[in-house]
Amino acid sequence: MKILVTGGAGYIGTHAMVELLNQGYEVIAVDNFVNSKHEAIKRVKEITGRDFLFYEMDVRNKKQLDNIFQEHDIDCVIHFAGLKAVGESVQKPLEYYANNINSTLILCEMMRKHDVSKIIFSSSATVYSANNKMPLTEKSHTGECTNPYGWTKFVCEQALTDMVNANDSMSVALLRYFNPIGAHESGRIGEDPQDIPNNIMPLITQTAIGIFPYLNIYGDDYDTPDGTCIRDYIHVVDLVEGHIAAIKYLEESKGVSTFNLGTGKGVSVLELVSAFEDATGVKINKKIAPRRPGDIAVCYAATNKAKDKLGWEAKKTLKQACEDTWRWQKENPRGYE
Repeated sequence: MKILVTGGAGYIGTHAMVELLNQGYEVIAVDNFVNSKHEAIKRVKEITGRDFLFYEMDVRNKKQLDNIFQEHDIDCVIHFAGLKAVGESVQKPLEYYANNINSTLILCEMMRKHDVSKIIFSSSATVYSANNKMPLTEKSHTGECTNPYGWTKFVCEQALTDMVNANDSMSVALLRYFNPIGAHESGRIGEDPQDIPNNIMPLITQTAIGIFPYLNIYGDDYDTPDGTCIRDYIHVVDLVEGHIAAIKYLEESKGVSTFNLGTGKGVSVLELVSAFEDATGVKINKKIAPRRPGDIAVCYAATNKAKDKLGWEAKKTLKQACEDTWRWQKENPRGYE
């Protein structure tokens, strides 16, 4: 089975390709390296011992994308490519709308042109409204997003749903991620932010290794037990296993299917820092900073549907995620540089 992976050199894309290749899928990957490195592609090949086709390109380049669909008999698309930082999206909303929405629309246009009927979309828990009760189910209210990044995912989900409604041969899985952390157990691939990290775990590990003198904790006055935000942190390898389960599910299912990919457990920022310290023996210097725009107090998943329909659930522990991330950081103190 031939899978087109957009954003293949990114954090989640690389881990997904490792699992796909290890399970015998044929992979074609594309990435424009705006937020990733060429070295990541080499390391996927190193880990798996398998080669695959890679194209350096922007998914919005219609001509190049058309050529890929013409040259290869693609069975399914996994669409990771996109800008993904909540805070940055508040500062650069136009860039986020132009990149994330246009890339999805052009990809769908090429799928329709070449009769490719299956796509797995990398969505986000940010599509859920802030006023939902926890845990979030797939039927929780969406829209009223608190940041432009969430709105781009919301609009893309709607466009994909409308596409399926207009063509009943299409199959779409909307996978709403919670908070991916961790790294491959080899220490060879992991999250490699291009600048100051936007996500909590790279901030923790880069503080631990001495890149930053302390960890900023953005707000300690939220309505939570310790005042810090609560999130659902899922190991990236568990997350990508959910995509492989979705590929198999789409073989039998038509229409639009939506799944939360999380652990079903909420962990506060201070609890995450404590878990990292316990797992690694490294003390983290921290400092309370003002809240970030776009952050909400509590967000964690109900995962029953993914377990029932996909036969998938998160298996790795928070301790494993901390250990794997620290291994990646120690062995790659400057990321893929």
